[in-house]
Amino acid sequence: MKISLLKKFKNKTIIVTGHTGFKGSWLCLWLISLGARVIGVSDKIISKPSNFEVNFIKNKIIDYRFNLKNKNKIKTIISKYKPDFIFHLAAQSLVKKSYIFPSDTFESNAIGTLNLLNSVKEL
Repeated sequence: MKISLLKKFKNKTIIVTGHTGFKGSWLCLWLISLGARVIGVSDKIISKPSNFEVNFIKNKIIDYRFNLKNKNKIKTIISKYKPDFIFHLAAQSLVKKSYIFPSDTFESNAIGTLNLLNSVKEL
């Protein structure tokens, strides 16, 4: 990646959904190292060990815990911080869990994404 592209994140406010997951936690670390202000939104930590916990990411960002199915909360966060960028990585991605709870998986992934997009559109 070109240096000029990386500078685009310096001093920017960025929301990362799914920030406690494997990819989301690494993205947070990269954005922090580039000088971004990171706001994380996740439901919970689902793995042990967790990169999020091992690297003390909670102490380096603004950390919110709720499911994106809660449209009022995500709308409030977007309205409060007015992010320059949003990286949407939140999802129920565990295959076994998706077989056991298909409706929950669909609601979490589809409705959560819809709530996020509508919140951005409205604000």
